[in-house]
Amino acid sequence: MKYRNLLTMTAMTAVLATTAGSAMAQDKMMRVRINADIRSTDPGVNRDANSDAIVLHMVEGLVGYRDDASVAPLLAKSVDISEDGKTYTFKLRDGLKFSNGEALTSADVLSSWQRYVDPKTAWRCLKDVTGSGVANVTSVTAPDASTVVYTLEKPTALFLATLARTDCGGTGIYQKSSLGNDGKWVKPVGTGPFMLKEWRSGQYVELAANPNYVSPGGERTGYVGDKTPKIGAVRFMVIPDDAAAKAALYSGDIDVLADVNNADIDDMTKSGQLKVDKVAAMGLTGLLFQTRDPLLKDARIRKALLLSLDIPQITEALTNGQSAPSASVIPVPSPYSGAAEKQIPTRNIEEAKKLLAEAGYKGQPIKWLATKYYPSLFDSAVLVQAMAQEAGINIEVETLDWATLLDRYTTGNYSAMSFTYSARLDPSLSYDMVSGNKDKSPNKVWDNPDGLKLIAESTTITDEAKRQAIFDKLEGMIRADVPIIPLYSGTRIGAVRSDVEGYKTWPVGYARMWGVSFAPGK
Repeated sequence: MKYRNLLTMTAMTAVLATTAGSAMAQDKMMRVRINADIRSTDPGVNRDANSDAIVLHMVEGLVGYRDDASVAPLLAKSVDISEDGKTYTFKLRDGLKFSNGEALTSADVLSSWQRYVDPKTAWRCLKDVTGSGVANVTSVTAPDASTVVYTLEKPTALFLATLARTDCGGTGIYQKSSLGNDGKWVKPVGTGPFMLKEWRSGQYVELAANPNYVSPGGERTGYVGDKTPKIGAVRFMVIPDDAAAKAALYSGDIDVLADVNNADIDDMTKSGQLKVDKVAAMGLTGLLFQTRDPLLKDARIRKALLLSLDIPQITEALTNGQSAPSASVIPVPSPYSGAAEKQIPTRNIEEAKKLLAEAGYKGQPIKWLATKYYPSLFDSAVLVQAMAQEAGINIEVETLDWATLLDRYTTGNYSAMSFTYSARLDPSLSYDMVSGNKDKSPNKVWDNPDGLKLIAESTTITDEAKRQAIFDKLEGMIRADVPIIPLYSGTRIGAVRSDVEGYKTWPVGYARMWGVSFAPGK
């Protein structure tokens, strides 16, 4: 663990003075921190992560994600896919109601869809269902009040996953009263476990339990299963500063902190006031190589860099021991993270030196870009520099602000860098995230033509075994080329007050407040 000593971790503390806590305790309202105000309540429209998290308490789609990012029915009770993979028939659950008490029928699904695909709506996922992305929906029909049929131009394995996407608002179905007489969005009237009570801009968003919520039963997982609310109201409170949010949790001014820093876990666990819940996440922190760089275009040098690194030690140091190492672009919680994906390369300094000698490497400096905006990215560069030096590799770390680093990544203007990707919930998307034609997309790190063909093929197949075989083959190919060295997919950590029961952290990180309650008598 000697490399961990190279890093200096500092924690900030702050005091948040407020008298709101005692008043809230009488109301027994659950209070959750968000780091910024939401942008809108319109599903998948003018949105960001906080908007998605809150909107998905109020609206539901035909399907949703489980904890492991597989897709399951939600408003639908069944989904039938035709043999040619182009027709999806959804049967709606019985007795569904909107929060205003009106029954949900296939007509509501059609009207919501028509608004989604109207370019004037500016829905986030319009291109993904109209031919520019993963699917082209050619027609949507409703043969009866409980049946909806989607027809695609060609088969794709990603259609249901696209409908379920959180940034698409889960393609949530809402009642016509969500819109005003002028057709403009007012507020979501959906089928979710909560409904909008008050949005006070810059301060909080308050939701009330939906008295007309109809549970499908089953295990509570991801955004599907039993989502019965067990609290009368939940208030998402805007607290931008992490230290202030931590202080608010300790003081009892909030009850739930959905995203905890790794460095705070030990103190929170030992405090006696809090309960900590953690789960493997679905992002990616790793090391990128520009394979068109005059020096790093030689795969032997990239391979030597890989062999000079102790990935488990790096991961342990960067995450305070909270995350397991993962050398695959497919995240650990994915059902497609199989034996091939779970293999971790073994450090081998002598083999690294041999490869460097074969490549004619003479100690030329490799400029490594990093940023302190995400401390783990700077720290990873420091660790890589130290470990690679033992193999005779000369790395010079250059620290940039996040915006500049992101620009250099986008334009492909770098030799090597430490970088982080947000969650992708399907392996095809994980590979697409890092792969592509560099002439058209300079931000892509892997442009192996055979690999790109396999990635495209993986999007057209729904058979899980066949997809796994493709991903295993891709895993071997990308590891042989070494355009990227994944380090870990991370850990999502949440903390709650000791009197909160039933809270579960999700790999994507959003707070989910159904099934959550205060302990009796508290």
